[in-house]
Amino acid sequence: MLESIAVLMGSIVLVALTALTGGIFRPDGWYRALAKPSWTPPNKVFPIAWAVLYLLMAVAAWRVFMADESTARTAGLILYVLQLLFNAAWSWLFFGRRRIVAGLVDILLLWMVLSLTVVLFSQVSTLAATLLIPYWFWVAFAAMLNARIWKLNPFESSPRNG
Repeated sequence: MLESIAVLMGSIVLVALTALTGGIFRPDGWYRALAKPSWTPPNKVFPIAWAVLYLLMAVAAWRVFMADESTARTAGLILYVLQLLFNAAWSWLFFGRRRIVAGLVDILLLWMVLSLTVVLFSQVSTLAATLLIPYWFWVAFAAMLNARIWKLNPFESSPRNG
């Protein structure tokens, strides 16, 4: 029981560390000045959505970590950590470096790695995979939003602007 609680707390700390980049690299005047599609959610939606998603992610990883050892478990956890790195990099690339295209490439890679993670997690725990589905949809939505922002602001993606 103590091990399980420690693993859950470690999982929460891992996603909290990932979330730090979103707290450090935040929307600013540059972002506010960008043309955005009409379906862009209000800024206040993002921290709420991410708080819920990060909690679901932490529980999913905890469930898989606590499962019996298997190739799917090991590969799934490796990909889970990799997708956390892509997740953390996006805020730095998009808001910090102001690289819309680099952010788009990153989020597409995140979505692909996350897709594989969901598949592998499903082989270990149906619940864990299910907990990642809202995150999978949110990342897909965010990728579409990132792509549309790029299309609406093609000159903001040039290296001279970062």
